[in-house]
Amino acid sequence: MKIRWGVLGVARIATEKVIPAMQRGEWTEVTAIASRNLEKARAAAARLGLPKAYGSYEELLADPEIDAIYNPLPNDLHVPWTRKAAERGKHVLCEKPIALNAAEAQELLDVRRRTGVKLQEAFMVRTNPQWLKVRDLIADGRIGELRSMIGVFSYFNRDASNIRNSTTSGGGALLDIGCYLVNTSRFVFEREPRRVMSLIERDPDMLVDRLTSIMLDFGSGHSVGTCSTQMVYYQRMQILGTKGRIELPIPFNAPPDRPCRIMVDTGADLFGSGTTTIEIDTCNQYTIQGDLFAKAILNGEEAPYPLEDTLKNMACIDALFKSAESGQWEVPQ
Repeated sequence: MKIRWGVLGVARIATEKVIPAMQRGEWTEVTAIASRNLEKARAAAARLGLPKAYGSYEELLADPEIDAIYNPLPNDLHVPWTRKAAERGKHVLCEKPIALNAAEAQELLDVRRRTGVKLQEAFMVRTNPQWLKVRDLIADGRIGELRSMIGVFSYFNRDASNIRNSTTSGGGALLDIGCYLVNTSRFVFEREPRRVMSLIERDPDMLVDRLTSIMLDFGSGHSVGTCSTQMVYYQRMQILGTKGRIELPIPFNAPPDRPCRIMVDTGADLFGSGTTTIEIDTCNQYTIQGDLFAKAILNGEEAPYPLEDTLKNMACIDALFKSAESGQWEVPQ
């Protein structure tokens, strides 16, 4: 038995990454896609081999043969359409960030309680074997005591028509990609930061944050990072301890067609003589994410990445935005 999925919208992440990945899943079957433009939906369905195309999101949600919804709509539409899907009895896997702020995320906790369906934010890195291996390496003492995480995530996009550059759609660097720096920091430290601080530089015309740097204080360790929507295309994560260092060359957009690499350095010297490379078998993190969520539905289990954790991540992001305005440390609420 497979969970039958419907997709809201024809966003590139859906048509180029998530749907093809979920079509290869053991427990997932993508059967329908909807767009506000029927021709776009039909074209996407034909290209992807999907049997159903709808000219409205409402029609898709009304389909009794759809068990679960994947929601990759613009950020400001995540909560409204996730709520509508849940109220139609559909489980929902919603793209990150699941909401524009923690108050919106709290709404979804209430929706889940009222409807009884499973709701999850699509942070695919949480189920990626390379990140699970990182936590195992730290737990095994390979780098001693965890002290610091240093991350960068950036690309260049100054297209004013792109939703990532729209303040009303929830665009900007922190919500789009900085959320990964926050999420993986909390994932690796396995606790919440005591306080956070940020610096934000905004585009003078579009007003979105185009360069955001963050610091998370975990007490015995810190995480610092920079994200930008107007900087060279790059991503990297360094994790440093008292006895060693872990480096992830492609921490977030992990390739589906080749192994991921994790470098573990003992710090023997600055020339890397103490570095070994661990290869993670080729896999697709979107396939894994979909299958784990589908299995939770089939087995009546909790969602792999619970909304309670999502709410804590959004609280950190809220505090980072607040810090940029106050110029002070802020405590996630």
